[in-house]
Parts: sequence; structure tokens; C-alpha cells
Amino acid sequence: MQHLTKRWCMKPLSFCVSLQMFLVALSFAYFAKALSGSYMKSTITQLERRFDIPSYLIGVIDGSFEIGNLLVIAFVSYFGAKLHRPKIIAIGCLLMSLGTFLIALPHFIIGRYKFETSIRSSVNSTSDLSPCPVRSSVLAAGPSASSVPSSGCEHESMLSMWIYVFLGNILRGIGETPVQPLGISYIDDYALEENAAFYIGCVQTISVIGPVFGYLLGSVCAKIYVDIGFVNMESISITPGDARWVGAWWLGYLIAGLITLLSAVPFWFLPKSLPLPERRLAKYSPERTSFIKDSPLLEHKYQADEPANFLEMAKDFLPTLRSLLGNPVYFLYLCITIIQFNSLIGMVTYKPKYIEQHYGQSASKANFLMGVINIPAVALGMFSGGVIMKKFKLSIMGAAKFALGTSLLGYFLSLFFFAMGCENASTFSLDFVDSSLLASCNADCQCPETNWDPVCGENGLTYFSPCLAGCRTSHGSGIDTVFEQCSCVAVGNHTASAGQCNYRDSCHRVFPYFLALSVITSFIISLGGTPGYMLLIICIRPQLKSLALGFHTLTTRTLAGIPAPIYFGAIIDTTCLKWGQKKCGGRGACRIYNTTAYRIAYLGLTLGLRTASFFLCILGLVVLRRHVRRQEHNTLANGGTAAGELQALRKEENNSCNSDQCPQTADYDPERETRL
Repeated sequence: MQHLTKRWCMKPLSFCVSLQMFLVALSFAYFAKALSGSYMKSTITQLERRFDIPSYLIGVIDGSFEIGNLLVIAFVSYFGAKLHRPKIIAIGCLLMSLGTFLIALPHFIIGRYKFETSIRSSVNSTSDLSPCPVRSSVLAAGPSASSVPSSGCEHESMLSMWIYVFLGNILRGIGETPVQPLGISYIDDYALEENAAFYIGCVQTISVIGPVFGYLLGSVCAKIYVDIGFVNMESISITPGDARWVGAWWLGYLIAGLITLLSAVPFWFLPKSLPLPERRLAKYSPERTSFIKDSPLLEHKYQADEPANFLEMAKDFLPTLRSLLGNPVYFLYLCITIIQFNSLIGMVTYKPKYIEQHYGQSASKANFLMGVINIPAVALGMFSGGVIMKKFKLSIMGAAKFALGTSLLGYFLSLFFFAMGCENASTFSLDFVDSSLLASCNADCQCPETNWDPVCGENGLTYFSPCLAGCRTSHGSGIDTVFEQCSCVAVGNHTASAGQCNYRDSCHRVFPYFLALSVITSFIISLGGTPGYMLLIICIRPQLKSLALGFHTLTTRTLAGIPAPIYFGAIIDTTCLKWGQKKCGGRGACRIYNTTAYRIAYLGLTLGLRTASFFLCILGLVVLRRHVRRQEHNTLANGGTAAGELQALRKEENNSCNSDQCPQTADYDPERETRL
């Protein structure tokens, strides 16, 4: 007896320690996967330039992560809920780590990065280098001079990228699959009901902190030249703000892979299941049960102590999925999040690039601002949303209205982004808009029109190359090169300096307001993230939580995560003003965009998708309200019936007691009854 008492007293302590360990381990896994995912977003422009591919192809590579999810998520979510969930999550973390290392592999098997330039790499070169020679020696000093394509060069520069990065990202997607559905369902199964929302909010907050470090890592690596340690940095004639600059994108993947590998360790030591708290067994939420349809067949199939038989579970899959999609609230929630995720994923994927191209910031600074300013606002908003839901004990309707209200407010504030633009008509020369780049001032130079080696003239105009600016001589080396006798620069000393001209002061003045509004809208929209996510969990059958969460992730990533980066990138590509040239011929990465068209396309598509989602939100709110009212009516009816039966029994008892057959309470004598 004493042994049983001791065992019972130790049971709550063991439960608390195990649950806390799982929360810490899951939070670290969320952090690792979010860090590597956000780092992938931060390297988009680096990968475009390194492998000379347009934005829509980068979207295909980015979407390969979702393809990995698509391959296994439904089965992992369904079968994984009946197996050892912590160990399945550990295996997933190992696969994520392997995929991240595979992404970095191309850097070590391809040649050094070469970019177009006509600038001398050393002061020890000839004293004068003419940017306007005859055609046979045009850009002879540059690594991308016109030449006969060498055999297999296209394969080396492009196909290897697709093989390793594409497959590595697919492997990352496969490994990430069990973390969210199995982790969240594990918490919701074994945590007290009133604490589940807070725990999930904390885990989701950690998952948003991960991108902070991911973008900061991207910022640091973007400052480091891609071939650092293998080239003389004094010979590099471009800066991190140049459209040809490529940072050490591979270094961040090695760091992210190591962190993900470490996140797999704790899950190997966690139990398959935890004892349910007594309060959890004694009390169930009436709102959650209101959405559970009576189905004795499904109740019988999902007993917790039923042994996991693979064949029987496979037979149950389609009927279970049909029952899940038959929930109208879940189905509408699914449609709404698909549309909103299209907007969110497309916006987040290309936001650093938007900051670079529209406001003239370097990739390093754009990633730094995303990590330090934007992402923390999202994390604070999600955490605050979980605290608000816990403190005010929001009902299902309350959570839905709160999520919709914050989304609408953020939407209306986002409309002001259209007014925070920078025009480019007066920033660049006619070279950027004319169909022909040649003019009388540079006709004698016989310049190739495909090269991109921008210089800034004294007249404030940017030219594609010093040759197209009509420059005859130059002095200095590297980034300090100055071009002289530029016949197309018809002011001052007719000189031009290396690199594009700086953006107008008006762009720099409006940029802080853009950042401030971005922080405010991110915080407001993310406030409704946790209540909206809890709505998904509450409105489904408890036995179907893992499948519902997994299928939700499957559909959003299939219909949003895969296509959104592709069609966002394709639309952005239509705003390109100047395409780069591959070393073996063919169109490469875009060097410069029409900022006005970019702003309209990027913001218009983002907000247009959110506009469409609000129509479904209204319909979903109406359906949800009907369900709540119907359940309240049924509850009152059942309660009234029970009360009526109790009242009838009491009335019958009183009537019988008024007769001579029942002794009155006042005259009641136990001893008399005993004597009788």
C-alpha cells in the first residue's frame, strides 16, 4: 500500500517533467526548422545571381520544400499519431539536417564565381585601360566576355544547382513533415485544456523567433563574398550593394544544418505517451464537443488503447478523411487559409528583394531589417494573441471574430504601402528604356549591348557599361576606378564612377515610414494567428486532431506553398528592365527592375488575394454562428428535458407523501419504524 501511495505521488511530477521536456525539445525543433527556412528566403537573390536564373525558377526551388511535404504529410499525420510521435519527429529532424547540408554542396563542386566587369583588378595592371576598344578586345579583362561557349558550361552552372538544391530542399520538406502535426497534437493530448492554447502559443512564438536568427544569419553571410578564402578580395571590384554581388550563401546552410541535427537528440529520450491529468479526464470543453458529430463507428475505431494495425488504419483513412472534410467549419477554414497563405508566402518570399530593388538597399541590410524589425513584431503579436485568448477565455466565436478583426485592420493599413513608392523615371538614363542602347556618342565603341557593368555619370544617370557611356580612358583599380572622357556624359568633366547611381533622397526619406508601417501591420495581423489556429483545433473531433492538422498543412503547402513563389516570381520577372547574360549565352538573372511596376505587381497581388479571402471569412463566420446557436439550442433543450423529468419526479414524490401511505417528516420516528 505504501508503495502504491509513493508511486501515485510521483506520477504528477514525472508527468510535468516529461511534458516540459517535450515543450523545450519541440520549441528547439521549431526554432531550427524556422531558421533554415527563413535562411532559404534570405538567399533568394544570392542564388539568382550565383546561378543566373530568373525569379520564377527560384520560386520552383523554394517550392520544392513543399513538394517534400506533399509526398508524405498525409501518411505521417495519420499513421504517426498512432506510433511513437517523439521518435518520428527525431527522424524528421535528421532528414532536415541532411537536406540542408545537401543544399550547400554545389558550392564545393562548381567553379569560382565570375561576373561581368571591365575594371582592372589590380593597380599593377596597365596604367590606362580603355573601356572603348575594338570589338575583338571588348571587356577582355572581364570574365564574361563574349566567347564561344565551352562544352558543358551550361550543365555546370545551372543543372548542378537544380540537382542538389532542389533535391536537398525536398529532403528538408520530408523531414519537416512530422514536427508540426505530431508535436501540436501531442501537446493538446496531454496538456491541461486551459493551458494548451498558451503552450501552443509559446511554441509558435519560438517558431517565429527562429526566422529572426535566420535572417540575421543571411545578413552576415550576404556581406561575405561567395568565394571568401579562395580569392584575393582586393581584386573584387564590386560591393555588397552591386546587382552582381553574391554572398557566402553556402556558409549559412552548413550552420543551419548543424543546428537542425542537434534538435533531433532530445526526442529519442521522450516517452510515446504521458499520463492524462485528472482534471483533463474529469472535464471536457463543451465547445469542443459541440463540433463532434456522433459516429459510433469512428468512436470504436479510435480507441486510445487499440493496437496499431497498419492494414486496418489504411482502410480507415478515406472514411476518416471524408468525415473530416464533412465538417463545414473546417472546410471553410481550409479554403480561407489557402488563399491567405498564397498572399503571405508570396509576400514574405520576395519582401527582402522588394526592399533591395525598390529602396536601393543591399541584400545584407534587407535581411538584417527583416530579422531585427519585422520578425520580432510577428513573434510578439502571436504571443500576445495566445495570452489574450487565455486571459479572456475567448469562445469559438470570440476567437473567430478576433482573428477576422485583426486581419481586416492590418489589411486596411497595408493599403498605405502603395503611397510609399519611389519613381525610377528620373533616376536612370534612357539606356534603360530605349529598345536600342547605342547612340551617336558611343557608336564608335562598338559596345556589346548584353553586358552589365553599370557606371554612374556625373549627370546622375546610370549606364549599362562604361563602353555605353562612351568612356575612353580610366584610372584607378577595383571599386575606386574612375572613367574619363565619357562622351555620353555631357556635363562637368565627362567622368563616371563604377556602380549604379545612388537612389534619390526621397526614397531614403520614405523608407523609415515603410519600415514603421510594416512593423505595425505585421504585429496586428499576427495577433489573430494563435486564436485562429486554436479555432482549427477546437472545431474538430479530438481523435482527428493529427489528421486535421496534417491535412491542413498538406493543402496549404500544396495549393499555396508550391505555386505562390512561382507565380509571384513570374509576375515580378515581367517588370525587369535589364537581364544579365550567362557566360555560355542565354538570359540570366535580372539586374534591375522597373520599381513602379514592381510595386504595383507585388503589393497588388498580395492585397488582392487577401481581399478575396475576406468574402469566405464572412461566409465562414455565418456558418460558425449557426453551428454555435444550434448547439446552444440543443443544449438548452436537453437541459430543459432533464429539468422537467426531475421536477416531475419531485412532484410525484410530494403527491405520494401527502397521502396516508407516506409518513410526514415532522411525525417521523425511526424507533417507531423499527418497532413495526
